[in-house]
Amino acid sequence: MAKFKVIVSDPETGTSKVVELEETRAAPFIGRKIGEIVDGSVVDLPAHKLQITGGADKDGVPMRANVHGGGRRKVILSGGTGFNPKREGERRRKTVRGNIITDEIVQINAKIVEKPQKPAENKAEQQTTQTA
Repeated sequence: MAKFKVIVSDPETGTSKVVELEETRAAPFIGRKIGEIVDGSVVDLPAHKLQITGGADKDGVPMRANVHGGGRRKVILSGGTGFNPKREGERRRKTVRGNIITDEIVQINAKIVEKPQKPAENKAEQQTTQTA
């Protein structure tokens, strides 16, 4: 059975966490596009919302947000995901994967876009508004 690696990044703290999922648990990711929002309970983060930011297949070919579909394509790139130009104006034809997650993807990158509110913060906010 295939395993998926989901790398969940927290932009607030700058940390990331690797979660390995069995193929059956990764079903909510299949068919989603880069940029979509997914429920965090899939990766043991209940009440969180995750945004898919990218991924890679078994050979390390990266996903690219502006390439449509789920398969591999050879496209001319001038920079960004999949190509780092060494000279000014350099362009090169590189193989990248489309923006749809398929069963061939083994690594999915995501970031936390919404966290649950802590009850202690809500009580502190209510007390400050009542005293004002």
